[in-house]
Amino acid sequence: MKKFLPLTVVLAGIALAVSGCSTATPGPGTAVPTTSAPASPASPSAAAATGWEMTPKGGADRIKAAGLEVLNAEGAAEHFHAHLEIFVDGKPVTVPADIGFSFTAAGQPNGISALHTHDESGIIHIEAPVAGETYTLGQLLTEWGVLDGADKTPGSAHSPIAEWSAVVNGKRQDSPAQAVVLKAHDEIVLYHGTAPSPLPTTYKFPEGV
Repeated sequence: MKKFLPLTVVLAGIALAVSGCSTATPGPGTAVPTTSAPASPASPSAAAATGWEMTPKGGADRIKAAGLEVLNAEGAAEHFHAHLEIFVDGKPVTVPADIGFSFTAAGQPNGISALHTHDESGIIHIEAPVAGETYTLGQLLTEWGVLDGADKTPGSAHSPIAEWSAVVNGKRQDSPAQAVVLKAHDEIVLYHGTAPSPLPTTYKFPEGV
């Protein structure tokens, strides 16, 4: 049975349907949960407070900047999930829904990439039209529009990615954080400054994900 995207619309004859992709809220795992609720992107003061909110405008351009295609529907050739948690000096940052979507001027979704999020659980969905492609953390961050080096403030949403550390399944990565390859059921921790304690090493995905 198919489940539909949280913002599914039919616009210009295009229906964005989820191909067997679960959006269930994950149960408790060993990963430190993200408890802070994101502010509405429509609230300028809230957006200015963190800078991590998802901005619908420019979604298609960010997908293309990540080297990915804007698709009419999620791909069915390959389907797996990873999990991302972000911390600044040990404090969690919410990974927003709708990373990897394009939107109309009215804010309605009209496209999706193979690499995206559906909710605020931190679960990254890879639903690709071609099997065997490699997807990276850097591509997801580009689609999100963060850690692009536009702001030199340490630990800010637009600080340089080179200042951040990446840990995958409890193992510190020597390669640049943006080069981390997304693999099925990986627990990825991206942090700046003080590492979270305890450091998440695994994540309990919802059944069937």
